[in-house]
Amino acid sequence: MRNIIALLSGILFGFGLALSGMVSPGKVIGFLDLTGNWDPSLAFVMGGGLIVTLVSFRLILKRSQPLFGGSFSLPNRKDIDTRLVAGAALFGLGWGLGGLCPGPALSSLAYGNIKIFVFVIAMAVGILIGKAITGGFSKQNETPAPSPS
Repeated sequence: MRNIIALLSGILFGFGLALSGMVSPGKVIGFLDLTGNWDPSLAFVMGGGLIVTLVSFRLILKRSQPLFGGSFSLPNRKDIDTRLVAGAALFGLGWGLGGLCPGPALSSLAYGNIKIFVFVIAMAVGILIGKAITGGFSKQNETPAPSPS
């Protein structure tokens, strides 16, 4: 059942990205071009996602556990360190240069554009290099969500 829910969630997410035009690098670059022909539509997509998240997280975290999982895992670190700032800067640089971030890039593979395939392969290589340099990924910065009172 968890796999079916994950599949349906992914389809919904991908459909939303395609419907909003966020799988188009030109659309993203238009949003980032503040001094030229700025396209504010991405702000509405992000705002919609933010509103849904703000409402749904409050409701979902009142549960003792997820509907289709064992327990909630939430980040517990609140500090801003060099690694976070450097990673965010590199992510932003890649997003600005390529016009795609990971979710839309993966969704865009369905279009069969060779440039998107190259981007996703390069992104995967970057992830592997980052993993090798930093010693891998860990869940040490996560803690179970507090039980509802």
